[in-house]
Amino acid sequence: MTSKSASGMDPLVIAISSRALFDLAESHKVYEEQGLEAYQEYQIAHEDEPLQKGDAFSLVQKLLKLNEQLDDAPVQVILLSRNSADTGLRIFNSIEHYGLDITRAAFCGGDSPYRYISAFNSHLFLSTDGADVRQALELGVAAATILPSKKPAAERDTLKIAFDGDAVLFSDESEKIYKNNGLDAFTKNEREAANEPLSGGPFKPFLASLQQLQRALPLGESPIRTCLVTARAAPAHERVVRTLRAWNIRIDESLFLGGLDKGQFLQAFDADVFFDDQEGHCESARNHVATGHVPHGVANN
Repeated sequence: MTSKSASGMDPLVIAISSRALFDLAESHKVYEEQGLEAYQEYQIAHEDEPLQKGDAFSLVQKLLKLNEQLDDAPVQVILLSRNSADTGLRIFNSIEHYGLDITRAAFCGGDSPYRYISAFNSHLFLSTDGADVRQALELGVAAATILPSKKPAAERDTLKIAFDGDAVLFSDESEKIYKNNGLDAFTKNEREAANEPLSGGPFKPFLASLQQLQRALPLGESPIRTCLVTARAAPAHERVVRTLRAWNIRIDESLFLGGLDKGQFLQAFDADVFFDDQEGHCESARNHVATGHVPHGVANN
């Protein structure tokens, strides 16, 4: 069980796969073309060569950097890997090379590491393996498949995280009405249910943990900014506003786009990562920002 810090704050625990943290494309190619034994030999032969940064490296680096401004280092990153400890030595050497404060890991020798996500009390799991991500979501943990992005990581200290609404921060109850009965039925339902808070989606606990970190920092000095980027428009916005109020969660910026393409807005927000449940939105977004696909809800059934 993860203990509270001396300040009483629950740690924010991020679990990440080795292929999301580092670029393992070259060694993975050896595995696919020549098999496990050749892969093991390759990793051991190159274990003193630092790996290149992966698609989630910048996000992890910025999350860990928050510990410089907070007491008791409340942000923890756990490495979960299908490597064995033997082949994983190169990964730990690379962690040391880049100065990342990651000390806990599970090396699973070819098996999926998802079963250790809950044991580490993780709030978020990031991987390049969609099957592992789905397993994590079934365990009730926020999880996303990190997609390769064409945009280089932003060179600034502020951590900016953007979220889709329905099926990500909120449940997919309203999205089901939209999918099954169309926009008019969705709008009518949201107007009538404006005072009924939506149920939480898989990323609600992660957002709540980010909020806890924001509140631990002096007002106006927080290096974390959050943004809701939703296809909803008025009048369906009211239920979202009232839901966040009922949860006692504040989001820094909210974009109600009424079906407009999200990419340009995410670029304007300059997100470090954007989480969305719909693959089409993710494909568009990753041209502008690093993107995590959340395979959850009616859009992924």
